[in-house]
Amino acid sequence: MNTHFDSSYFNVALATSLVLFGFDGNELKILIVPHDNEPFKGANILPSKYIKPDQSVESKVEEMVQELTQANYAFTEQLKAFTKVFRNPNGRVVNIAFYALVKIDENVLKCCEKNRAFWVDYNKIPDLAFDHNEIIEYAKERLKRRVKRRPIGFYLLPKFFTISQLQTLYETALNREMDKRNFRKKIFNSELIVETDLEDNSGRKVAKLYRFDEDKYEKMTLKGYDFLF
Repeated sequence: MNTHFDSSYFNVALATSLVLFGFDGNELKILIVPHDNEPFKGANILPSKYIKPDQSVESKVEEMVQELTQANYAFTEQLKAFTKVFRNPNGRVVNIAFYALVKIDENVLKCCEKNRAFWVDYNKIPDLAFDHNEIIEYAKERLKRRVKRRPIGFYLLPKFFTISQLQTLYETALNREMDKRNFRKKIFNSELIVETDLEDNSGRKVAKLYRFDEDKYEKMTLKGYDFLF
């Protein structure tokens, strides 16, 4: 092993990009921002930041989530490092990407607008600069695996939700349609949701509203649970 010191080894920049998944009750979306600097000035990218030598990647991700959403809590998880040599024309940049889940509400929309960020449909991602489309595809695969094994999809839903909203979310994340009867059976068998006395009158039919069983939800999140979707 060559342990000879060479200062050129330290001529590498570190950055992080965030794939922020949001659900507005009807559609699953991903947050995009305009890029104001060279290279690719004027293009769209994922929310991203460079990391200074005395900063942690996790702190910059938390900072981005707060800046963009002001959400009290958003589930976040590291994806992987994207390390292609020429992924950034300015020089060698290693990108340690993360994804996060957030409920889209009026406060989140106002905060995103303030930051010139905008939501795009989960299945209609435009061409982005750098390798950010590749990062999104990787994040989608991670989300697909997670919603099968853990109830993290519930971080995207409002406090009270309909079964139809829940099914729409899972169908989008897993990229396939589900039988309505079988879906309801699996969800109720999980014992993670509780029927409330509230109703949703916004559609053509009145729909019952549900909430999560917080205690069971936390336990399932920690140990994992296979929904077999």
